[in-house]
Formats: sequence, structure tokens, C-alpha cells
Amino acid sequence: MVQEDFYKTLGVARDASSDDIKRAYRKLARKYHPDVNTGADTAARFQAIGHAHDVLRDPEKRAAYDKFGPEWETLKQQQQQEQTRWTGGYGFAPEDMSQADAGIFEDYFSAFRQDPFGRRASTRPMDQHARIDIALEDIFTGATKTFGLQVPDLDDQGRVVWRDQRIAVNIPKGIAAGQHLRLKGKGGQGADLILEVALAPHPTFRVDGRDISVALPVTPWEAALGAKVGMPTPGGKVQITVPPNARSGQRLRLKGRGLPGPHAGDLYAELQIINPPVNTAEARAFYERMAKELNFDPRKDQGGGQ
Repeated sequence: MVQEDFYKTLGVARDASSDDIKRAYRKLARKYHPDVNTGADTAARFQAIGHAHDVLRDPEKRAAYDKFGPEWETLKQQQQQEQTRWTGGYGFAPEDMSQADAGIFEDYFSAFRQDPFGRRASTRPMDQHARIDIALEDIFTGATKTFGLQVPDLDDQGRVVWRDQRIAVNIPKGIAAGQHLRLKGKGGQGADLILEVALAPHPTFRVDGRDISVALPVTPWEAALGAKVGMPTPGGKVQITVPPNARSGQRLRLKGRGLPGPHAGDLYAELQIINPPVNTAEARAFYERMAKELNFDPRKDQGGGQ
């Protein structure tokens, strides 16, 4: 199947300005409108003209078409999960925005759409959507963060350029992943920017819903005898009681210490018994004496024996 060349369909050069494309589309749309032209191929021709104009009038769609050719829409779908032009771990949400590096932003410059006869169809820019990764600590305390991003714009010749923009985002305490923040007028061309909140990966804590888990290393004697030990939480260090005869993998619950909100989650400490290294003769002698005096077989219940 021969792929359609949108520039040939509209009869314009590849470096045509947005005004040139608009004029060519209006002329062809009047000529091939089904209400005016009753030719056999009029409907198909009119549809092809509309499709070409829909792509070439949109600077981001046009940039993607120029870069990838007729396969741009397929590549768009494949690249929706890729990193985009947001800095600091922020990216356009795949369900609403495609890869900025490919220049594909759905209907970004749709503030003043016109029909084939020049009548204004819409006067309000469409909301733009993006995803923002929030640090766990910021959810606990709330914060105002400033981020850099690049938004597409048009130069005086109607071509796509990237403009740097800095935005301040107020992160309310207790916001949850999946919630949205609306920033009025920050989406480019007067559109609102709607941010979907995502939780950034954390090196220490794991989040499950509103519950948080953290690995808590303890010594063999703390696990065997019981102890009060310090442990980290996103809100700061706290003391927790390790019960006597605690097991490795045992979970200790701190109620209400998970993600804040109307129904705060819980914090779980997962015990990890860490043995001191045997790196001296004294340490080896101690372990040998312990093995002899305690006479303990952890595999007894499994039938493994000594």
C-alpha cells in the first residue's frame, strides 16, 4: 500500500509556513466539499485533505511526521512510555501526551481551530496533561518545588521551537499517587497543565497503597533478647521495640505511621538478623563456643538434623 504524502495532498512544499498550509487547505476544502463537488472520489479526496491538514497544522504532529514519515503514529504508540523533555524525573503522562523528543503533543496548539470556511470552532485551549514524580518525604511534609520543562511554541514563520519554562508546584501534604494537580495557564498557549502525581522510587522505603515497609537490620542478641532500636521513617527517626526471640523476616507494625491522609497507612519494619563477621581469631572462637554451648539446630523441625 502506497503511503500518502501529506504535503503533496495539500500541494505545498515541505518548508511551507503554517499560513501556507492553512490557505491551501481552505482552497482544497472548498473545492472538494461534498456539498459543492459531486464527483465519484470527492468524499475520499475531502477526507484525505482533512487528514493531511490535521497533521500539518499541528506543529508537534508535523514535526513527528517530518522526522518519522508515515509511521509516525505507530512510533508514537510504541514510544509513549519513554523519557520526555521534563527535567528532574518529570514526564508527560503516556495516556495523554506522547514522547516530547519525537515532537508529538496531541492538539497542543488547538486554541483556535477553524473549519474549512474560516469560522472559529473553539476559543479555549485544551488542557495539557503531564506526570510528575513526587519524593516520599514531600508527601509527608508538603512542599513547593520548582521544575524546568520545555514546551513547544511557534516562531514568527510558524515553525516549531522549544521554549524553556520554569513552574512552581505546590505539593500538599498527604497527596496520593494517581491524584491530579491543576496549574492554570501553565500548559502553553494559555492552556491549563494538569499534573498526575506519581511516587518516585525510594532507596529505603517500599510503598504499597498507603502502607510503607522498611528493612530493619538487628543483631542476633537484639533479636534473641529483645531491644529498643532506632529505625528510619519518612517523617524522621523513631524508637521501636524488638520483642525477645524475634525472627528474621518478622514484621513489626507502627500504626498510622504510613502515608498521611484521612486514612493514614501503617509502617512495617521487616527484621533482618545480621551476624557479625568472623574476621578475627577471637570472633571465630566465640562462634565455636556458642555452637558448642547452645547446641541449636534450626533445621530440626524440617527433619534435616545436624
